Amino acid sequence: MTIAAVRTHRLSAPLHTPFVTALRRTTTVDTLVVEVVDADGRSGFGEAPQVWQVTGASVAGAEACVRQLLGPLLTGRDADDLQARCAEVRRAVVGNESAQAAVDVALHDLAARRLGVPLVRLLGGTTLRVPTDVTLAAGDAVDLAAAATRRRAEGFTVLKLKVGTDAPGDLDRVRAVRAAVGPDVRIRLDANQGWTPREAVRVIRGIEDAGLDVELVEQPVHRRDLDGLAWVSDRVELPILADESVFDLRDLVEVIRRRAADMVNVKLAKCGGLHTARTLLDLAAAHGMGTIVGSMMESQVGLGAAASLVAAYGTTAVSDLDAAWWLAWSPVAGGIRYDGATVVLPDAPGLGIANVSEAKVQSHG
Repeated sequence: MTIAAVRTHRLSAPLHTPFVTALRRTTTVDTLVVEVVDADGRSGFGEAPQVWQVTGASVAGAEACVRQLLGPLLTGRDADDLQARCAEVRRAVVGNESAQAAVDVALHDLAARRLGVPLVRLLGGTTLRVPTDVTLAAGDAVDLAAAATRRRAEGFTVLKLKVGTDAPGDLDRVRAVRAAVGPDVRIRLDANQGWTPREAVRVIRGIEDAGLDVELVEQPVHRRDLDGLAWVSDRVELPILADESVFDLRDLVEVIRRRAADMVNVKLAKCGGLHTARTLLDLAAAHGMGTIVGSMMESQVGLGAAASLVAAYGTTAVSDLDAAWWLAWSPVAGGIRYDGATVVLPDAPGLGIANVSEAKVQSHG
């Protein structure tokens, strides 16, 4: 069965709450959905989120990559030879990881739809329920404590606190959140590259000395400062999670070689799709590193793929799959839903996406 068409859909949807980190502030999800259509009219979907400050990917750039190169490459090819098609996508372009991921996921989604099984089953898993943390956007101690109280009341038991915007005040922020939620909620920190190595050690040791029971600290220093990351990891007790420092296999090998981090956050839009993501998880496990799967600010399409990966492969800590929870409304029909702190995968073929909401996107064939 051949691939008849590759289409792109530009989506923009508002968030119910501004998302603020040490790197950026956004009030919308802006993303590209890629649709791969077979000769029988079945469609598989994938997503390339726009995140200038992390991946450098844009909707326009991802769309150009898909329309000018990856789409023509795949059109007319055998849709059933999934591994060959995904390998062709990986070889066809350098960088453009978000565009590669969108096409890779769309090919997997289409393959699962053609078999009539959920994507998680194609990947070797069975469960349709995956726990997630929820992010507390960067802010002052009072606002963070209030947000933490609300999230706990909504059933979330793992809170990811965005720090790194103001190192001297970060200890007070963590202390306020811990006081607000009590001892039964896990707190993890994400500095999004916002600290210097010395600031990171100072803040983390302060947290340790205060007994605030933090689970882990994500990307404390600049992503290219692996020496600094290793320096921090060697001087604190809390596990250090590498995120922006690891896009691909070469990055992870270097982190492992330098013993720069204890854990890794694998994201489809960073690494280029499900094939590479699985390899990253396997490599991390082989070297005793902890793992989570994360997401950019993206829709139910990307989140469905990430959650399916977690459901099939597992991670050592609760994954970071709350991005679509931030949407004020869904720009797609079908797909995952949230039940408190649980991502519920649809018991439907592929990702369970029925269609893209044409009233809220611009589409291109």
